[in-house]
Amino acid sequence: MIVAGVQHDIVWERPEENFALLAPRIERAAADGARLVVLTEMFSTGFSMKTDRIAEPVDGPSARFLVDQARSNGVWVCASVSERTDAADRPFNQLILAAPDGTTHRYAKIHPFTYGREQEHYAAGEDFLTVDVEGTRCSFFVCYDLRFADEFWALADRTDCYVVPANWPASRAGHWTALLQARAIENQAYVVGVNRVGDGGRLHYAGDSMIVDPLGGFIQAGDGEMVITATVDPDRVRSVRAEFPFLQDRR
Repeated sequence: MIVAGVQHDIVWERPEENFALLAPRIERAAADGARLVVLTEMFSTGFSMKTDRIAEPVDGPSARFLVDQARSNGVWVCASVSERTDAADRPFNQLILAAPDGTTHRYAKIHPFTYGREQEHYAAGEDFLTVDVEGTRCSFFVCYDLRFADEFWALADRTDCYVVPANWPASRAGHWTALLQARAIENQAYVVGVNRVGDGGRLHYAGDSMIVDPLGGFIQAGDGEMVITATVDPDRVRSVRAEFPFLQDRR
């Protein structure tokens, strides 16, 4: 399965402008053979804490955009949005995975970013999400979750590919790349990390999106808007784990 990571800038708190910018990029990725297209964390607004302005209801404009893009291009599309539900008194930083038939799967970010006071504005999720995407078992996380290895370990036996949309600041870019590679090596699985570029909320974002293979080899984007693609092969995961049976030694 070909996976595309769309590394893009975000117009701050202006969803419709972001929809217009991203639609042709998703269409191009699909035309080039991608079956899963990954956008960034809070792709339509930026990492804003102004939930009174940006939080949307379930199936609000951002969710509908992802569903419409998945349907019209016949691909899977994922990103996170600020979404209100009946499950909490605050919105969730909610990853939405839209399938080609228009169905959706959701994952609420388990670890709000306390250093950025995200926990004051967003509720923490509790449940993992793993979905079979055309024969590839994909588990989904969001940005800061990447720092918590135990969450990834817990899903290793059911995961071929971890997917991590992010808004990871340039000031900690070294941590981003090191952790993506570590999560792939220690779990012997692919990791797709897609980060934004540009400026928003007084922070600068340098991109460095990566697709890492089960032995730690990777392709990496630079600091501009671009699309990176790679083939994710669950047979490769099985062969690496058979040749190097490290997972069985965990305690």
